[in-house]
Amino acid sequence: MVFSSILFLFRFLPIVLGLYFLVPAKLKNLYLLVVSLIFYSWGEVRYFPIMIYSILLDYTASNGIDRWGKDNPRTRKAFLLLSVVGNLGVLGFFKYSDFLIGNLNAVFGTQLPLLNLPLPLGISFYTFQTMSYTIDVYRGKIPADRNIIDLGAYVVLFPQLIAGPIVRYTDVQRELKVRRIDLGQIQDGVEVFICGLGRKVLIANNVGALWTQVSAMNFQLISTPLAWLGLLAYFFQIYFDFSGYSQMAIGLGKMLGFEFPQNFDHPYTSKSITEFWRRWHMTLGSWFREYLYFPLGGSRCSFPRQVFNLFVVWAATGLWHGASWNFVLWGLYFFVFLVLEKAFLLKHLNKSRVWSHVYLVFLVMISWALFAITDFAALGRFLSALFVYQAGGGWVYFLRNYGVTFAIAAVCCTPALENLAKRYGQKYRLLRYGAMAAVFLLSVACLVDATYNPFLYFRF
Repeated sequence: MVFSSILFLFRFLPIVLGLYFLVPAKLKNLYLLVVSLIFYSWGEVRYFPIMIYSILLDYTASNGIDRWGKDNPRTRKAFLLLSVVGNLGVLGFFKYSDFLIGNLNAVFGTQLPLLNLPLPLGISFYTFQTMSYTIDVYRGKIPADRNIIDLGAYVVLFPQLIAGPIVRYTDVQRELKVRRIDLGQIQDGVEVFICGLGRKVLIANNVGALWTQVSAMNFQLISTPLAWLGLLAYFFQIYFDFSGYSQMAIGLGKMLGFEFPQNFDHPYTSKSITEFWRRWHMTLGSWFREYLYFPLGGSRCSFPRQVFNLFVVWAATGLWHGASWNFVLWGLYFFVFLVLEKAFLLKHLNKSRVWSHVYLVFLVMISWALFAITDFAALGRFLSALFVYQAGGGWVYFLRNYGVTFAIAAVCCTPALENLAKRYGQKYRLLRYGAMAAVFLLSVACLVDATYNPFLYFRF
């Protein structure tokens, strides 16, 4: 079940919210735990035990650290290791088993059979989320939660369960125990949700249909203008798909009394790769900085050591996104430019806002080709089509059909509309409400007849 579906919008969500406000405060977390498990089990009931396992694992590990490890460093480390190995073990088994087997077969000429395990929804997100909780308990930043119901609600909270943002326990610690919801907060949540729904359905789905058509073509025969047009479509699709879904999650959180962290901050307006990764998937970047980069030494060391630290982080970032070498290549691609910017490039980029932005957009577009095309042979043909001119006229047809959507997407990548809403939203409330209603109705109309409604980050 996805947020951008008729089933969720008109059945699951109204029932869940209606009952939520009727449930006594003391039972709200239990209620959220139950409905979140139902939400997850709707399409993945066979992996229901994994969620229970994650809750029990981190409850045991965190309380072991807090109760029995206070005066015993070995015990503390043992329980931390239990959490890290237990979480990464499950993630590795389901996500990377076939990747490992395939590479062993390729290197040693063996014929080990692949397991062909379906990837549990959201496993990359919630394993990182629960691990951060246990690590923070180990570091003494937070006490272990003695209430397994509250911890369970945090682990499986359905708004951000399958696609983030990656919410640390410290982000919602207070709201898990005491939260108050007023009409203003609900209204804000509804508006944020509708904005995210519009980004996902009206923009991402529309431009994504173009990329789907282009990616199905023979890259040896595709024209260069069409290749760039298709890549531009994916450039917009992945941003509005993921940022829209994150926005819907944040809006749902507000309706339930939670304040989730921001996950995107107009990354396509950045002027460097360094700035881009401070604005794109911010909760993942924060996680890797806090729990991998800083423990390795961060930037408080020699430059060669900084390079090594960045290499580890970006290799891990690539692998986090998918069990395929193209994702590793994608991560290391950013590693190279981040190192170059740290060494000397950044000071030159700061001299020109225009050229630095062109630089950013160009490099990010190429990165999405590495990200989207998993087959290296096909990737090579597509990159050749981009940079070795091939004539063809089919691109004009697609530009006519998608030109307006591209223009809307370009505007929505900037904070322009948000700034207008902040400046005039209170003064022209009826206009704001009308715009929200129009976005919602248009989105629903598109979903009613939709045959194309993917969510790209489901595979991660």
